[in-house]
Amino acid sequence: MSSDETPPGLTYRGAGVDVGAKARLLEGLAPAITSTYTDAVGAGLGAFAGAVRLAPSGAGFLLATVDGVGTKTLIARQMGRDEVIGWDIVAHCANDLVSCGARPIAFLDYVAMGRLDAPLVAVLVEAMARACARLGVPLIGGETAEMPDVYAGDAYEVVGTMIGQAPQDGLLTGGEIVPGDRLVGLGSSGLHTNGYTLARRIVEAAGASLHDHLEDLGTSVGEALLAPHLCYAEGLLSLLGSVQIRAAAHITGGGLVDNLVRVLPDGCRARVLRDWPEPPIFRWLQQAGRVSEAEMVRTFNLGIGMVVATAAQDAARAMRHFEGTGIPAWQIGEILDGPRGVDLV
Repeated sequence: MSSDETPPGLTYRGAGVDVGAKARLLEGLAPAITSTYTDAVGAGLGAFAGAVRLAPSGAGFLLATVDGVGTKTLIARQMGRDEVIGWDIVAHCANDLVSCGARPIAFLDYVAMGRLDAPLVAVLVEAMARACARLGVPLIGGETAEMPDVYAGDAYEVVGTMIGQAPQDGLLTGGEIVPGDRLVGLGSSGLHTNGYTLARRIVEAAGASLHDHLEDLGTSVGEALLAPHLCYAEGLLSLLGSVQIRAAAHITGGGLVDNLVRVLPDGCRARVLRDWPEPPIFRWLQQAGRVSEAEMVRTFNLGIGMVVATAAQDAARAMRHFEGTGIPAWQIGEILDGPRGVDLV
């Protein structure tokens, strides 16, 4: 490479996470997974939470979702802010459930580490309990695993399972989306719980410290990266029934495009106008890591934590509702006729 050539930017795959490989794996496993389905399954592969019909007929749906916080735990350890992780896992799981129209009714946790660190487990579980109490969801069980040959040093892993319930006619699948519907974007606080393997590589490559206070961020790098995962459950659940919510997409791994397409039916194409204010951490990461625009789009949420599809006449009312609950909201696009997909312009 000549001296005037710019070295290639960092990528999620180069940092060690291959989102495409995960998608191909799931596609290959689909026949085995769907072979277990019965007539009771109301939502499965591709949905943000699985759903099964309850007996007797008309009793509604039982839903469940499971997810983890990922390598955000490593930043929390270095910053001494592990309580954020306890909040994050509850918020993440609740957002997945309400994306399907379900009200959370119970939560379970899983914490794994190399050697039992009782004070750390206490911090995590107490934070989960506070988050559950705020949602009115009981923390009904969990598991703490001690695996010295699996987790090195003080590394740990946190996984959560949340159970929910939806009425018979209240399951949100995206099947009712039609051309002309509007897309309302709900603001994120930052990375939430995705893209941290790439973010950590960027910090390292930039020679930055998590404790560095940057004027552009208005805080330290570590604090910006640890911004808690916002929970949209209360805001969305209190809106259901009063406006025509067609679907909701929780923007997690895979970014805005890959998550929004999950709720689109055939013949509907989303056109998203990228003109909302983004948290400054995203610009810093892109510049510090020389990350391409395409890589940013498929790795990070870029300031939108959830997208809600509404009937055109309900978009303004939905935005006012979310803003009234303290959640910034913008109309960021619409649904057009066309092949199923997302155009981000």
